Amino acid sequence: MKTPSDSRNRMSEVVLPNDTNPYGTLFGGRLLSLMDKCAAISAMRHTEMVCVTVAIDSVDFNSPIHLGELVTIESWVNRAFKTSLEVEVIVNAENILTQQKRQCNHAFFTFVAINDQRQPTSIIPLNPENELENQRFEKAAMRRELRLYMKGRISLEDTVHLKDDLIAEISRKDLQ
Repeated sequence: MKTPSDSRNRMSEVVLPNDTNPYGTLFGGRLLSLMDKCAAISAMRHTEMVCVTVAIDSVDFNSPIHLGELVTIESWVNRAFKTSLEVEVIVNAENILTQQKRQCNHAFFTFVAINDQRQPTSIIPLNPENELENQRFEKAAMRRELRLYMKGRISLEDTVHLKDDLIAEISRKDLQ
């Protein structure tokens, strides 16, 4: 078994003029590319295999990242399932001159491990080591079930990890 710390990855890059839009802020697509690379490294560190991105959930763009700022992306595996895994990604920006830092983005990526025949393959489990990692582990299972439900791949009755109040809320929205 591997732990979340075994998969942790951190990348930093200075935002240059070619990375920005006319307002001098980092292109969202450029940031997503950096986030995907960082998350893929975490996935591959955990699985020791090639992993491909199959979904990106809940990308929150909370604060623009400006020309000349240092963007730091950190990722780790929250949970490994049979062939897929959830990787959490946090993005921070830093004004290098003032050393002011802020969290700008957050997302969950889903990857699938691929074998030499380019088929999904089983991966090793994740072993959380502390309370925070255990909470992330449990919430990852809930998010997975929610994703599968939203795609129509499972019914609410087939969910195991979603709480009753969340199921009731989803059911209520389905009726509206």
